Amino acid sequence: MASLGGCGSKPSDNAVAPVDIAGGAVEKPNLKLGFIKLTDMAPLAIAKEKGFFAEEGLNVTLEPQANWKVLLDGVIGSQLDGAHMLAGQPIAATIGLGTKADLVAPISLDLNGNAITLSNKVWGMIAPSLPKGPDGKPVHPISAAALKPVVDSFKAQGKPFKMGMVFPVSTHNYELRYWLAAGGLNPGYYMPGDVGGTTSADVQLSVTPPPQMPATMEAGTIEGYCVGEPWNQAAVQKKIGVPVITDDEIWRLNPEKVFGLRKDFVEKNPKTTAALIRAIIKAQQWLDAENGKNRAEAVKILSQPNYVGADAKVIAASMTGRFTFEQGDSRPAADFNIFFNHFAGYPYYSDAIWYMTQMRRWGQIADQKPDQWYFDMAKAVYRPDLYLGAAKALVAKGVIPADSVPDTDGFKPADNKFIDGKTYDGRKPNAYLDQFAIGLKGKATVTAAGVKAN
Repeated sequence: MASLGGCGSKPSDNAVAPVDIAGGAVEKPNLKLGFIKLTDMAPLAIAKEKGFFAEEGLNVTLEPQANWKVLLDGVIGSQLDGAHMLAGQPIAATIGLGTKADLVAPISLDLNGNAITLSNKVWGMIAPSLPKGPDGKPVHPISAAALKPVVDSFKAQGKPFKMGMVFPVSTHNYELRYWLAAGGLNPGYYMPGDVGGTTSADVQLSVTPPPQMPATMEAGTIEGYCVGEPWNQAAVQKKIGVPVITDDEIWRLNPEKVFGLRKDFVEKNPKTTAALIRAIIKAQQWLDAENGKNRAEAVKILSQPNYVGADAKVIAASMTGRFTFEQGDSRPAADFNIFFNHFAGYPYYSDAIWYMTQMRRWGQIADQKPDQWYFDMAKAVYRPDLYLGAAKALVAKGVIPADSVPDTDGFKPADNKFIDGKTYDGRKPNAYLDQFAIGLKGKATVTAAGVKAN
């Protein structure tokens, strides 16, 4: 596996220095970690079930949480020592978007893993017009432009077109918004004090906890949603909806969840933090080993009620190298869930900056910020130094290969693997925002009347 070194101009020319933690007993061996019932909590379940936490001297209890806000509050309030988190959560908390708290993300948990599902009714309205391949199946990726006539028909009837996502600062919110905007549909803007984000919206987005997505759509409250697995495959199994695009088709190898901790926990418990990261890295390697040879076992573990609690066949439908879009349309998807390969665990500053550009694009960050602000905030939250300290200790022991750890300054090269072909360079956040026809840029702000270009 080749290293992903930085290229071009850099905010810093210095490579990230690893934190070197001396050996010895961990400060806090008994830990409670939170998670949401999603496939991508797998590194935590595997670290416990395969003994990787125990190998590091940790006695870990994994506790499912009702929703992302409850999980976040649990970490902030110290009821949880750490958690499987939306990447946007520690960033938003640190910059004061919502509850203010100093959180850090020392390791990314995975790449990809989400999809957008439409109700059978809406799928039936767009399917006839979609381009078909020689096999008669829809050509992917499917553009949100196909939804425009449906949205227009709802509007003509005086009805809003509603879709669900899991949390205002979730990857799912930003992926759904990205897909809609790339297809010419405005997903709406946030204003100060407005958690709905529906100003000027063609499509109204609302929050629904992941396990409740299928039932909410079946009830007709929403016409579709963006969520992680297994809740897209659950719609297929229940025959109530059709996934139309995976997040890997929206942004190739996009970052997903992180492991989040309080900053003060890390400062008080450096050996415990390093042990946690090492255990998670070992679990990630196990999940991706030898082209997924362990995935079937992982599916059985995740299907247990104390973890994801979904039918094993539903979890396997996206986690074992294929993704089912509808009955009779399963396609190869080797990279749908990535936990270790492609440097999936490394917490890149440029990933954190992308999330902040989306917060700015849709008005959650109300005013223009200089590029340096993005760099400073990313470095306050994402901690590749902690990751490298743990990873290099595992390399030294021969546990993981040396080429699985990137040689980088924390920034990925410029990337144009997006559905709209736009190029993202984490070193130039404001220039990135300037590319979009839909979204805030420059000094623009949002008012009740819409976007105001200052």
